[in-house]
Amino acid sequence: MARPIDAKDRAAVKRMHAAGKSRNDIARAIKRSPSTVSKIAAELGLSFDRAAEVAAATAVRKADLAQRRAAFAERLQDIAEREADRLEAPTLYWEWGGKDHKYAEKTADIPIPADRRAIMSTIATAVDRSLKLVPPKDDGAAESRSVIGDLMAGLARDYAERHGGPPAEFVVDDQAAEDNGDA
Repeated sequence: MARPIDAKDRAAVKRMHAAGKSRNDIARAIKRSPSTVSKIAAELGLSFDRAAEVAAATAVRKADLAQRRAAFAERLQDIAEREADRLEAPTLYWEWGGKDHKYAEKTADIPIPADRRAIMSTIATAVDRSLKLVPPKDDGAAESRSVIGDLMAGLARDYAERHGGPPAEFVVDDQAAEDNGDA
């Protein structure tokens, strides 16, 4: 049979709870089961609900990760810029070989086409990944296009109401001249 809960157990639970100890830590410290500690806590009006703490910790962690992603995206942009500089920079090419195992080197004004393709691929990958880590902020262009689209649709409706149908297609003067055989 389990030993009865006494005032000493209640005092220990109350003290350790106030110190921020978890239910399982308290149970180990007072050599009681976690369910007994929960029962004592309920009697004392204490709770081990840490939802608010967990939510705050999660928010902090998300903010930290967002900051790290932004910093890494910046590093990727720096890599892309350094690689772009290499596209126009003199490049040292070397080889080691031949029957005499000789070392030879040559400096080219710019990288050879295969190297330029590899550099462009590196630039594209770095920029693409940086944009996925921190997408550009919406500058409102989509909303502007929507407003212009709405305006054009309204003008087309107004024209159709006034003239009994949609406007004739717009033909460029040079194209009209070609169509008439004037060109």
